[in-house]
Amino acid sequence: MQLGCAVPVSGSWATADACAQVAAWAEELGYGSLWVFQRLLAPVDDAGAPQLEPQYRSVQDPLAVLAYLAGRTAGPRLGVAVVNAPYYSPILLAKMLTTIDHLSGGRLDAGIGLGWLPQEFAAAAVPYDHRGARTEDFVRCLRTIWTDEVVDYRGPYYEVPRSRVDPKPVQRPHPPLLFGGTATPSLRRAGRMATGWVSSSRADPAALGASVAVVRAAATEAGRDADTLRFVCRAVTKVRDGERAPLVGSLEEIRGDFAILEEAGMTEAFVDLNFDPVIASPDAEPGAALRHARRVLEALAPG
Repeated sequence: MQLGCAVPVSGSWATADACAQVAAWAEELGYGSLWVFQRLLAPVDDAGAPQLEPQYRSVQDPLAVLAYLAGRTAGPRLGVAVVNAPYYSPILLAKMLTTIDHLSGGRLDAGIGLGWLPQEFAAAAVPYDHRGARTEDFVRCLRTIWTDEVVDYRGPYYEVPRSRVDPKPVQRPHPPLLFGGTATPSLRRAGRMATGWVSSSRADPAALGASVAVVRAAATEAGRDADTLRFVCRAVTKVRDGERAPLVGSLEEIRGDFAILEEAGMTEAFVDLNFDPVIASPDAEPGAALRHARRVLEALAPG
């Protein structure tokens, strides 16, 4: 199982310097990929009380961060897990992802999701219904933009008038598309249409094997070779003394948990500290978070 890590994108430690520092440490320690995630807003109730966990309150734009990392790194792949397709048009996202693929020399892994937060859909002025069908049409349009010399696409939700859309991505035919999602229809969609599947921050490591099986079965039913698919686990890591759960505990225990992920069929995993409220809260002390990250990355480094 290949190992990557997430860079700081959430909370007080999500600064340009910290992002560059964690990326440099990861590259030096042999991590094969760097990852980011998306959150547009954090809803509050009428009394101003937060409705999501602290790590969702202050999140940098993932694609801007990847563009920044493209110029600060040379080896690791750069992944987003995930951007929610409905918040964009296919032509806009295609242009953004293509540019990152060029800036990074062909190192982009593009994670695509449906979105799940109604308030974000309202703020983005897009409908919440038919998300699955919209995303399938979105991906078909995205691939057409990337692969056709002259693009002329008309689908049920999206269209691109007859046009040339250049440049094309460095990676051919296009950057790998990894689908997110946890519901069975999303898992089956990944098997039918994607390069692979990436698990969510709330996924139970013990249930990953069942999700992998659904994706693989859908791929086989679609006439695809399931053995070529990538399965990427967001390893939400929380170092705790006296507390134990998968990926929660001492650094030695967490390192041992990687075997559970591999046995579940995950081909890749990335250590993500952005979902530990002790690290990624807007109220956390940035210097302490960065020192903690260094210790974790050194202890869990590949090999």
